[in-house]
Amino acid sequence: MELRRREFGKMAATASALAALGLAGCGGGSEGEGGGEVTLEFTQWWEPELPDGTFRALMDQFEQENPGITVELLSGPYASTKEQLVAGAAAQTMPDVVGLDGAWVSDFAKQGAIADLTALMAEQGYDDGELASQVTIDGATYMIPVVNFVYPMFANMDLLESAGLTQMPSTREEFEETAKAVAATSPGVSGWALPLSLEAPNGAQNDIMSWVWASGGSMLTDDGKPKLVGNDDVKSASEFIKRLWDAGVVSPGAFTMKEQDKVEDFTNGRVGLMIDSLAHVHTIREGNPDLTFDISALPAVAGYDGERGMPYASWGIGVSGSTEHPAEAWKLVQFLMSAKVNASLSNDAKAFPGNTTATPDYVNSDEILKKAFEIWSAGRPANEFVGLPVSETLMRDFEEQFQAYLSGDIDVDTMLSNTQQAWDEAF
Repeated sequence: MELRRREFGKMAATASALAALGLAGCGGGSEGEGGGEVTLEFTQWWEPELPDGTFRALMDQFEQENPGITVELLSGPYASTKEQLVAGAAAQTMPDVVGLDGAWVSDFAKQGAIADLTALMAEQGYDDGELASQVTIDGATYMIPVVNFVYPMFANMDLLESAGLTQMPSTREEFEETAKAVAATSPGVSGWALPLSLEAPNGAQNDIMSWVWASGGSMLTDDGKPKLVGNDDVKSASEFIKRLWDAGVVSPGAFTMKEQDKVEDFTNGRVGLMIDSLAHVHTIREGNPDLTFDISALPAVAGYDGERGMPYASWGIGVSGSTEHPAEAWKLVQFLMSAKVNASLSNDAKAFPGNTTATPDYVNSDEILKKAFEIWSAGRPANEFVGLPVSETLMRDFEEQFQAYLSGDIDVDTMLSNTQQAWDEAF
């Protein structure tokens, strides 16, 4: 799989509730008796992360513009959405339209659970010239990034100030000093949040490998194969994190911590630094309006002056491989990718648009988000897990060994060797 990327123009419910909605029978919407009405089921984790009512309002607009099509939103947190879609893919009961993470695409495509969008676009006569990027497998598109999120460094400036600091760290050495100083301010405060849950192992990409990419490194060979053994970039990043761990500056419960736990700790002032999605700016502000925080590019190794790799994630969209209403499903995709709607969604999500001609208003009205755009523009998108086979399994394999390394059960070379072996078997 590859990510075909163009420039971005001027912009370059709870788990139980979702389970209750169920995915059984979702292979196509329902067709009303005699009326030709179509109901599209759309499963995603986006609605809970957007301001209340904004995503439903877009669906209402779509329904008004497309009489006869109704959109039923099946919304829940990221982790539970993934679990539901994995189950739906195995049972061939995927909803008509699905929110996708790039890490899931390879597996879903191989299962036939999601449709070939290249063929669908051709059938519908769609010109893809305004799409900023497409995620493809063997030349066929299976996911279109609707909006894109940079993962910068977040800092609680109140905690930094209490530690006698006024600037965010720019190098690993400065980050280590900052994390130690913040952790020393109070017994209930940690320097850095590091989520390493094996249940939701995306910490491997967002919180570990991001340090490698920030300094121009890679975990892969030039032809896309794993390269962990003999990789000085990955080894030095691992050793850097181990020093932070041994210094006691990492939040407690790291081995079971998920992304949402990290955000909650940061929002509640229990941690000074975290790497996180720009999507959570709204969540943080809503949860703690009095919190003073700032963002920056990820710290790099001392002396590095190249482009900083910026971890990113997308709200991707796909169509079920078994939907009974592919034309109607595509209409919804096309609606979300149209310039005006995409700009509106990007503005609500505080993200970078998937349509190259869309320009959200926030870049000129919000200092944090304006800075995020500058970070994005000055760096390069970096997420080498996108498109790898069994991507989440690779992350889990890494975290299993990384936990053992942090615990002192194995050394760094053994950790990398064990992970390399597991990854080679997956490839």
